[in-house]
Amino acid sequence: MSFRLESPGHYENIVDSYDTWLFDCDGVLWRGDQLIDGVIEVLDILRRRNKKVIFVTNNATKSRKNYKTKFDQLGVEAHVDEIYGSAYTAAVYLSSVLQIPKTKKVYVIGQGGLEEELQDEGIQFIGGTDPADNTLEPFDLSKFTLDPDVAAVVCGLDMQINYTKLSKAFQYLTRNPGCHFIATNEDSTYPISAGLLPGAGSVSAPLRYALGKNPICTGKPASTMLDCVKAKVHLDPKRTIMVGDRLNTDILFGQNGGLTTLLVFTGITTEDEIIGPNPSPIVPDFFTQALGDFRIVERAP
Repeated sequence: MSFRLESPGHYENIVDSYDTWLFDCDGVLWRGDQLIDGVIEVLDILRRRNKKVIFVTNNATKSRKNYKTKFDQLGVEAHVDEIYGSAYTAAVYLSSVLQIPKTKKVYVIGQGGLEEELQDEGIQFIGGTDPADNTLEPFDLSKFTLDPDVAAVVCGLDMQINYTKLSKAFQYLTRNPGCHFIATNEDSTYPISAGLLPGAGSVSAPLRYALGKNPICTGKPASTMLDCVKAKVHLDPKRTIMVGDRLNTDILFGQNGGLTTLLVFTGITTEDEIIGPNPSPIVPDFFTQALGDFRIVERAP
């Protein structure tokens, strides 16, 4: 059963009850390049009350350093070590969990942010932004040379996805023994200021269908991202709250990690999915219209 926050007392109680606040970004803090009203003020309130603020995003098109630039441009205080993206967790998963040897490579379906995080972890990669793979020419398998050193395929959001990239990834996954199939995240859609676009899950879907198997996902709702946060930040799950706009990633991520969850309606999910005639089986502990609603705690008498 979800509880709607309405009175100043409701918001004050939530602020008092949680020491660590995890925020999704797209649809919670901003839409595309448009900052959502009240975000800066609420984050400032939390910091002044000595709350830990962590940003957890499934957007793998940007590295943490790129994301810091976006925060700066929008006037939102954030530090690189507070930002956890699915590109970063994919890179850490490859280097620390799978422990791929430095002599091995990763084939990338994705953009520069994913490549930057792999590079920072000392992982060799091919594909991605390589001009040879960003082509609309037909893929000729007879001219393709398989690189035996490719030990994994990592798939993130790629706005230049094409048949060549999918075909090469498929070859590595079916012909290189033990090649790992990893997805940065499986969001079906991607919110921008003008509306919705297909997300990273839609990019990896052709491979999932062709292979007949699902990838290991390193973004929300998988536990990999929370494991990365816990490795760097001391937090008590009972006093940690996850704030998001999407039920099957943000809210499920929080639930899987034993965290309290708060849903806002400034992104993907609509109120009808919570209290309508056919509600989602995934429901948050609390919901409110927007993060900016928490400004009421400073206005209350």
